[in-house]
Amino acid sequence: MPQIEYVTLAHHAEAINGLLYLQGSGWTDLEQPVDADGTLGMLHLGIGVSITIGWNETNRSYPLTISVEHEDGEQLFTVEGTVEAGRPAGATPGADMRSVLAVSGEVQFGRPGGYVVRAFIGDSDGGSARNVSFRVHYPQGIVPGPPAASSGGGPGDFSL
Repeated sequence: MPQIEYVTLAHHAEAINGLLYLQGSGWTDLEQPVDADGTLGMLHLGIGVSITIGWNETNRSYPLTISVEHEDGEQLFTVEGTVEAGRPAGATPGADMRSVLAVSGEVQFGRPGGYVVRAFIGDSDGGSARNVSFRVHYPQGIVPGPPAASSGGGPGDFSL
């Protein structure tokens, strides 16, 4: 079964031609922007994932789920997709393949506290999981109003 090698957080993440590009990665704390009128602003969040796929597990699709949850278990969003790695020409027989992917988009955190990104590859019979946690803070003394209305952005505006 493929294994999730790591999950990392960034301000922006892209996966291009088998390479993972991260900007502003490696943090554990975020400050949620709040507009002057007290409404929540948008944050650009990137999630980078690296998966190793064994030689005998290539050329097959595997389901992948990435979710972001508040510490109380409330799910902010979930992204689902599939991962498949082929055997490139000239690959050493028996070698593992690495597949990287990125999730990047605009999000609002409706409340401060701890959050966790959960990545799971496989099915109900077994799989591999990795988690990374972070904390969201509001500016001191700010009690925000409801999230601002967005034009197509928001937690659902993520791509895999």
